[in-house]
Amino acid sequence: MTVPSFCCPNCAGELRRQADAFVCRNCGTTFPILNDIPRFVPRENYAANFGLQWNHFRQTQLDSHSGFPLSRKRFLDETGWSEATLAGKLVLDAGCGAGRFAEVALSLGADVVAIDYSSAVDACAANLAPNPRLTIVQADLYALPFPQESFDFIYSLGVLQHTPDVKRALLSLIPLLQPGGRLTVDVYPRNWHRWVHPKTWMRPITTRIDNVRLFPIVERWAPRLLRVSRAMRTIPIVGPYLRRLVPVANYEGVYPLSPSQLEEWAVLDTYDWLAPRYDQPQSSPTLRSWLEEAGLEQVEVFSSHHLTGRARKPARSAA
Repeated sequence: MTVPSFCCPNCAGELRRQADAFVCRNCGTTFPILNDIPRFVPRENYAANFGLQWNHFRQTQLDSHSGFPLSRKRFLDETGWSEATLAGKLVLDAGCGAGRFAEVALSLGADVVAIDYSSAVDACAANLAPNPRLTIVQADLYALPFPQESFDFIYSLGVLQHTPDVKRALLSLIPLLQPGGRLTVDVYPRNWHRWVHPKTWMRPITTRIDNVRLFPIVERWAPRLLRVSRAMRTIPIVGPYLRRLVPVANYEGVYPLSPSQLEEWAVLDTYDWLAPRYDQPQSSPTLRSWLEEAGLEQVEVFSSHHLTGRARKPARSAA
């Protein structure tokens, strides 16, 4: 098992463990450890909605709960990695949520460090801990508490578009990758479809509503709107297009979920459309340019479940 090491996210100083906290030997900053999870971020932050949704829907998207390999398929499709690739390697899950992809990486034999900016780390711990190959940390992508070149593999799926500065969030991951290591990220694609997506015209309103108030609204209306969406789908010719105008996530015919699961996913993903403070899709040329600017090689950018970019950090030259 590969064990991760920590450093101060403020000054990169050495941390020492004191009871239920890490203390930086250099700058003296104290970082609490709560429920066995080191906390390197403020208790209140812009990702509070993700903490709310993932603690409420703690198991919804876990393959072990749904009974379908949906997260596994997405992970394998986007990363291109396998058990032979990951077994025994140290992997960073940058934005773990409730642990849907961490569960997959663990099943492939990786030693996983799962981080999230929000209290979703508590949902991840409830789902996957204790596991000797899993370390869970609440941390900021812009100030990660790890020494440079710590990880063999890094992935960030469904995360970067919800950060204040997408490029900066992506570039913050590169120094943590070992020479020869591989990176996979995805983002929402910037295309014409987003202009007709219901969230585009609803978010200017919903992002002004407190998360705690917004959630019961979505929880109440999403199942009703799901029924409307299903009904619209039956309209000949235009039905499949009209249903996309209904502001609800409808995965009927997309995922092999039961009616109750479809309703649960509808509430979860509709809230995920409307609540995040930031929602910043990117174009394929932009994502490619960032990966190339970072000095990565074997850059691939392609459409999969979202817009996916993957690349390799050049190996260190022999002296």
